[in-house]
Amino acid sequence: MRVQFLATDNWYDLRDLSNLSSAILDGLDKIAPQGVVYVAAALIGFVAAFLIFVLPSQLFVGVLGERKLIGRIQSRYGPNRVGPYGVLQPIADALKLLTKESLTPVAADRLVMYMAPVLFVMPAVLMWAVIPFGPNMIFADIPVALVYFLAISSLPVLASFMAGWSHNNKYSLFGAMRIVAMAISYEIPLVLSLLGVVVLTETLSLQEMVFWQDRFDIWLFAVQPLAMIIYFIAVSAELNRTPTDIAEAESEIVAGYLTEYSGMKWGLFYGMDIGYALGAAAFGVTVFFGGWTLFGLEEWVPAWMIFVVKVWAFYFLFIWTRGTLPRLRIDQLMSFAWKYMLPLALFNLLIICTERILWTDAFDGDKPFIYLFAIANIIFAGLLILGWARLLGYRPERTQTRPRMVQEAGGYVPVAPARGEGR
Repeated sequence: MRVQFLATDNWYDLRDLSNLSSAILDGLDKIAPQGVVYVAAALIGFVAAFLIFVLPSQLFVGVLGERKLIGRIQSRYGPNRVGPYGVLQPIADALKLLTKESLTPVAADRLVMYMAPVLFVMPAVLMWAVIPFGPNMIFADIPVALVYFLAISSLPVLASFMAGWSHNNKYSLFGAMRIVAMAISYEIPLVLSLLGVVVLTETLSLQEMVFWQDRFDIWLFAVQPLAMIIYFIAVSAELNRTPTDIAEAESEIVAGYLTEYSGMKWGLFYGMDIGYALGAAAFGVTVFFGGWTLFGLEEWVPAWMIFVVKVWAFYFLFIWTRGTLPRLRIDQLMSFAWKYMLPLALFNLLIICTERILWTDAFDGDKPFIYLFAIANIIFAGLLILGWARLLGYRPERTQTRPRMVQEAGGYVPVAPARGEGR
């Protein structure tokens, strides 16, 4: 059943903040000219979603929290100088970027170079329009919200390519081309994994997906574990997160498409990278982890608080992989997308379509059978992951578990000069 108890007439009920916004808009509609209320609704949605949640999360979860956790993973403290326990370090970083000189190469295309950061920021704001923070806390509950989110989240690739091309720098252009290659390669398995969710829930609305999980008392992660894994890996690659940050690989191409940026123009790219990661976490929580629901706990705890905690927990997965996994090579990353993830996404879609037909035609959509499908899909996911890897030649029993010296690994071995030759 859909959760209806949160919709109350008390504007001060913190369980559903839409009551407060409705009271503000109703009062404004009575005193303001016609049409002003629509502009006010957009402003309230922007302030509530982006300024109150996204920006503070960028500073204190994406910057401070990530640097602290990465430091602990690497046996160091992380930021601990500015403010008590280093909590003011994000503010100090922002002030430094605001006051730092922004340089522009002489040979660069100035207009394109200046437009790229602005175009990179815009989709980071628009994507939050379809993310439900609660049963009534959504700005645009459109029937095709999933398609809208995928379309908006693909726009930053164009801005990144513009940035890399405009510098007239070969390293920046290499980084921009890598971003386009990754987006093309990983968008296909990502969409195929989400298509399985659409087949199962029979909706493209993110809010309806949350209601479906609440109605059957199960998260889609349990029914679609392989789709969730594919989504996480694909979105990590598209977000240019470690270990797939080949577009900014400092050891290979300096800083990729950001090589010539400095000051706040670089800061916009850095900050919005975290914003997109938070958006991907919010989307993943909505689709795979029940959104703002938590098996009835939302009756006592505000739904938007549950959602925020889930988003931060999902974002922790990005931090964890960044702190523990080494960067992949470009050839490894492309091969992994086309040879491994794409076939697995197709197998997963075939399995879920078969289960959907059985569930509808043979079992009349009975609730208990969805739990049987969940158990079967977890087994299928493990078999597919291991089986396809071995088919491609992966043999864990042959993997060296001890460190090897250069000579053992077949590396460079210096040859002593022959007698009589100069050094």
